[in-house]
Amino acid sequence: MALQNREGEFVPNVSLKQRRGGELIDVETKDIFSGRTVAVFSLPGAYTPTCSSTHLPRYNELAEQLFANGVDEIVCLSVNDAFVMEAWGEHQEAENLSLLADGNGSFTEGMGMLVDKSDLGFGKRSWRYSMLVRDGKVEKMFIEPEKPGDPFEVSDADTMLDYLNPQASRPSFATVITKPGCPHCARAKQTLADHHIAYEDISIGNRDVTSRSLRAMTGRATTPQVWIDGQHIGGADELAEHFEKASA
Repeated sequence: MALQNREGEFVPNVSLKQRRGGELIDVETKDIFSGRTVAVFSLPGAYTPTCSSTHLPRYNELAEQLFANGVDEIVCLSVNDAFVMEAWGEHQEAENLSLLADGNGSFTEGMGMLVDKSDLGFGKRSWRYSMLVRDGKVEKMFIEPEKPGDPFEVSDADTMLDYLNPQASRPSFATVITKPGCPHCARAKQTLADHHIAYEDISIGNRDVTSRSLRAMTGRATTPQVWIDGQHIGGADELAEHFEKASA
């Protein structure tokens, strides 16, 4: 494939597409990169497994840390059309990211990252990579190794954050299982918000989660049940106690 590392070079000056407010608009790369620090991650395609489950979500999760360490904008780039990128962004809740469509592959080709994925029925697509661009010049590229399949080893958000600041902390993330109309659930979610912890709200009766599911996971049938970074905390009172102990 002969992928090309473009560190020290300027990014291609091309026009990309984006959907904003129901309108299809042109986005010039010079306007994105000039005088700014931009983290870019490029991937083979919207809605594909690794892109949807890991690559994009983690950049969204670590956005505040990346911004705090000097990044002005985080761009997700793919050789897809702007309509697909818009729909995928809404599906992924990628509120901290700018999803841009390189539908003709002109930017990707200029970066030396356009590859043939005809064996998967994709045609020409981007190889998976990320880069840090300062004032239009590529400072650092993280290019996935040239091997079969879709390797995902170095272009992740954590690697980018470590490059910017090896001592940077990671945000906590919570999962809350709730029940509609439950006042203790509302209290638990407010407690998490007060402590600036993002959370996923899974409601019983939705997404195939039932009271039996909750009992099987926790031994309890009461809501809410809260996990933080994979650790089961318990209900609203136990969540409050958790933060009280942490601040003691």
